[in-house]
Amino acid sequence: MSNQPFDTDVVVIGTGPAGATTALALATYGISVRFYTQFNGLANSPRAHITNQRAVEVLREFDLEEEAKSRATPWQHMGESMITTSLIGEEIARIQAWGTGDLRHGDYVKGSPSPLFDLVQPEMEALLVKHAVARGANLFYNTEYLDHEQDDEGVTVWFLDRLENRKYSVRAKYLVGMDGARSKIVEKIGLPIEGHMARAGTTYVRFKADLSKYVQHRPSILHWIVNPAAGFGEIGMGLLRAISPWNDWIAGWGFDIAQGEPQYTPEQIIQRIHTFIGTEDVDIEVQNVSAWYVNQAFAKHYSVGRVFCGGDAVHRHPPSSGLGSNTCIQDAFNLAWKLAFVIKDWAKADLLNSYSDERVPVGQQIVARANQSRMDYKHLKDVFGFDQGIATTQQLLDRLNAPTADAAELRLQLNHALEIKNFEFNAQGVELNQRYQSVAVVLDDECDEQWQADPQLYLQETSRPGAKIPHCWLIDAKNGQKVSTLDIVGNGKLTLVTGLSGTAWKQAAVQLDLPYLNVVTIGQQVKDVYGIWQKTCEIAEAGMLLVRPDGYVAWRHQDALYDDAVALQKLTHVLEKMNYKIA
Repeated sequence: MSNQPFDTDVVVIGTGPAGATTALALATYGISVRFYTQFNGLANSPRAHITNQRAVEVLREFDLEEEAKSRATPWQHMGESMITTSLIGEEIARIQAWGTGDLRHGDYVKGSPSPLFDLVQPEMEALLVKHAVARGANLFYNTEYLDHEQDDEGVTVWFLDRLENRKYSVRAKYLVGMDGARSKIVEKIGLPIEGHMARAGTTYVRFKADLSKYVQHRPSILHWIVNPAAGFGEIGMGLLRAISPWNDWIAGWGFDIAQGEPQYTPEQIIQRIHTFIGTEDVDIEVQNVSAWYVNQAFAKHYSVGRVFCGGDAVHRHPPSSGLGSNTCIQDAFNLAWKLAFVIKDWAKADLLNSYSDERVPVGQQIVARANQSRMDYKHLKDVFGFDQGIATTQQLLDRLNAPTADAAELRLQLNHALEIKNFEFNAQGVELNQRYQSVAVVLDDECDEQWQADPQLYLQETSRPGAKIPHCWLIDAKNGQKVSTLDIVGNGKLTLVTGLSGTAWKQAAVQLDLPYLNVVTIGQQVKDVYGIWQKTCEIAEAGMLLVRPDGYVAWRHQDALYDDAVALQKLTHVLEKMNYKIA
C-alpha cells in the first residue's frame, strides 16, 4: 500500500470525444482532473461527424447544446442522401436519412428535446476541451503515457514530457484510459479484446471545391456514387461527404486489402474526384490522402481495479451508422458521475462495477451494428450488377430502367435494399433504446419488456428501471418556459421525481437529507400542462421515479404510496442496495 499524497483525483489519457467528455463532466462535478495527450494539438482531420440525439442530450446536460449547434451542419441539411451515377448525373435513389424524412421525423422530435446535427471531430473536441479547462480541468499536451502502477489506494502514472524529454509521475485516485484504438492502457491492464482488426480498407481524400450549385437544392452530408470507378470494396459505391457545406469535402472509396495499400498519383486522385462529381469543370484542391481500415472488435470488460477504459479503446468499428463518437461520449458520461460519487464519498466503490456491466453490451451492439451496416450494402451491389458483368454506368441504367419484367423485379429489389438501409440511417432505436442492468439499477419485479416495434428502428419510451427517462415537455412554474423531463434531472445528482400527492416520498427525502438527492414534484416546480407526462410516466401520481445523474431510471415505485414510514424504509433500502451511502 502507498501513502503518497494525491496530485489529482483522476488522470484521463486522451483528449478525443471520450477523454474530453470525461474531463468536462468531472470538472463540472467539482472533481480534480488532469487530462493528457501525446500530441501537440487536438484532432486535425474530420473523422467522426454524425452527432446523434443521445450525444446531444449529453451536451445539453453540460449547457453546450446551443454552442455545438452553432458550429455544426444543421439537421435539415443532413438527410437527402443521393445514390447517383455522379454528383451531376442521373439519380438512382435517395435515402431520407437521420430522421429528416416525413415518415420518421415525428418519431425523432417526439423522442428527444435535442436534434441531430453534424459536428466534425475537430470542432467537437475543441468545444469539449475548451469548457473542460474553463471548469477546472488541467490539460497537458505533448505528454506521453508510459506506464502505471495501481495499489489499494490509488494509481501512480508515469509520463514523458516530449518537449523537455523528461519523465515524471503523477499520483491519482483513478486512471481513465480513453486513448483510442491502439490503447496502451487496454494493453497494460490486459483487457480481453474479441474480434478482429483491419478486415477491409478505404481510401479517403480530403479536398476543397465549391460544389454548392450541385447540392444546396438537395442538401445532404453523404452522397453515394455508383459507377465503375467507385464500385470497389465492401460497400461497392464511392462517397462524397460534406465536411462543411458545401466547399470542404471527403471523397472515399474501398480497396482490396489483400493487394496492399494503394498508391495514387495526384493526377489519378483529381481524375477520380472529377468522376465522382461528373464534370472536370470544377477546381479541386486536394488537402491530403489517407487510408483507414475496418475494425470489428470490442473489449469484454472495461476496467481492472482503479483503471477504467472507454471510447475507441474498447469498441473498434467503422463509421457506418454514425455511432463512434456518440458512444464514446456516452461511455464518458456513464463513468464520470460514478467516479464523482465515489470520490465525494457519496457511494461505495462497488458502484463503479456498474460501468462495465452497463456499457459493455452497448459496445458490443454498436460494433456489430456498424459492421452489419457495411455488409448490408451487398443488397445494393446486387442491384447495380458490377460483379455480374455490368461494366459501364450506361449499362447499369439501361438494366435498371428497362420496361421489362426483369427490370421491374430489379426495381423492387432496389426498394427492398433501401428499406434495409434504414437500419443504418434511421435507427433511432439503436441510438436511444439502451437498457442497463447492473448494481446501479433495481429492476421491476415483472416480466421482460415487450417491444411494440423493431427496437433498432424505433424508440420505445418507458420509465422502466434501466431505461432513460421518457422525454416530454413540461412548463417551468416560475417563468412559463418549456423544459424537458431530461432538464429536471441530472446536475450531478440523483433526482426523486414524484407528483403533488407524493408527499410520503418527499418527506422520506427530507428526512434522509442526502447531498446527492434532489426532489422534483410534477405540479409544483414544473407543471404537466399538456398532460403528456401523465400518459407517459407509467407511475401513479403518488408513485415515484429515482433518476440517475445520466438521466437513466435507477428505480421506480409505480403504485401510489401515502405511508411516510414505508416510503422512508423503501427508499433507504434501495439506495443502500445500489451502494449509495446514507450516512
